[in-house]
Amino acid sequence: MRKAIDGLAAIVRENFHMNPMENNLFLFCGKRRDRLKALYWEGDGFILLYKRLEDGRFQWPMEADDVKDITPQEFRWLMEGLSIHQPRPCES
Repeated sequence: MRKAIDGLAAIVRENFHMNPMENNLFLFCGKRRDRLKALYWEGDGFILLYKRLEDGRFQWPMEADDVKDITPQEFRWLMEGLSIHQPRPCES
């Protein structure tokens, strides 16, 4: 979790072969899974967000192959320390 904007943007470009200046929010989690950084391009510059959970861990995938798109609702769950895989209500 030592990387700042330039280092995280380089990871997006080099490791994931994506453009960090597209309309995406890129999330990075530390080894202990209690800290998360988010990188977002706002058209004229980057925004870097940092969140540390005081109690608990982010429900974060452990394998690089688990990189995926998430919905805004799944992002909210993640920020609350919940799993992005919430049970769906049964349809009657």
